[in-house]
Amino acid sequence: MKKHLLLLPTALFVIASLNAQTEKHLKNLKQLTYGGDNAEAYFSYDDKNLSFQSNNKAWGLHCDQIYNMNIADAAKDTAYRPPMISTGKGRTTCAYYLKDGKHILYASTHLAGDACPPDPAPRPDHKYIWAVYPSFDIFIADLKGNITKQLTNSPGYDAEATLSPDGNMIVFTSSRSGDMELWTMNVDGTNLKQVTSGLGYDGGAFFSPDGKKLVFRASRPQSEADIKEYKELLAQNLVMPTNMEIYTCNVDGSDLKQVTHLGKANWAPYYTPDGKKIIFASNHDSERGYNFNLFTVNLDGSGLEKITEVSNFNAFAMFSRDGKKLIFSSNRNNHGTHDTNLFIADWVN
Repeated sequence: MKKHLLLLPTALFVIASLNAQTEKHLKNLKQLTYGGDNAEAYFSYDDKNLSFQSNNKAWGLHCDQIYNMNIADAAKDTAYRPPMISTGKGRTTCAYYLKDGKHILYASTHLAGDACPPDPAPRPDHKYIWAVYPSFDIFIADLKGNITKQLTNSPGYDAEATLSPDGNMIVFTSSRSGDMELWTMNVDGTNLKQVTSGLGYDGGAFFSPDGKKLVFRASRPQSEADIKEYKELLAQNLVMPTNMEIYTCNVDGSDLKQVTHLGKANWAPYYTPDGKKIIFASNHDSERGYNFNLFTVNLDGSGLEKITEVSNFNAFAMFSRDGKKLIFSSNRNNHGTHDTNLFIADWVN
């Protein structure tokens, strides 16, 4: 199919290159966004909408803002533009629906200024780094973009918040202890509790389907050189996410277990609907560091299975609440650009 056909405003053209025959768990794959970087898409509790962050320049964006997508509308109209539900100021990340279906949870730097905080300067050694902006705080907003509550105001990074299945508890990453640890709080911001305490970056946590456990990505520097580098970067509000593994623990931090021992970067984990496996992104089998695919693994680290085969970036997978759909980000079908788009598929066990 020619590129210009994808610019037609109605009807999604599902082409062969969207989905490899070897991607047997993904059926009826559909592309939902076209342009920019679109990531961290999470289902509403009724599975009809997605919250996600985008920096699509065609939408006038300079860095990530939060959008509320109607899945049915996006699937049938390639020109569909969902409404922005963040302030349009600062940089945002990690939006998640509240159970009432009327509010959204997300982190934003807008209190520190209207402009996008700058990206980290390139390193002479070309190592990849993330900024963990200390101006990030966590907010609740309605679906019209009005902030209704600020949940955090502690100095340092507070972001990556997600909600428990019953809608009562939030898990998030914070630097308030001096390190990047997981914390929990009630949905109203009360009852703060520190969950992890090991040196290293702990982030991207999600609750298990029964709400009793957490899955997350973590770096655990061991050598003196790695520990020194980690601490020096963190003092500059930076982390280097090139060596991460998947961990689980109870919600209170007990029964901490390392699930993967694959090397390189293993991240963006999420429980399968039955709670027996974890889906995550990894470049462990890639000769090139930026080639990420989705994998599933049993909770004890056995049974590793590769899920995606198309493109050199597939990540941020999440299952719908009914377990029938999988949403993820991929740079497949981007026609040689650097665009990362959202794709939704029927999940086949």
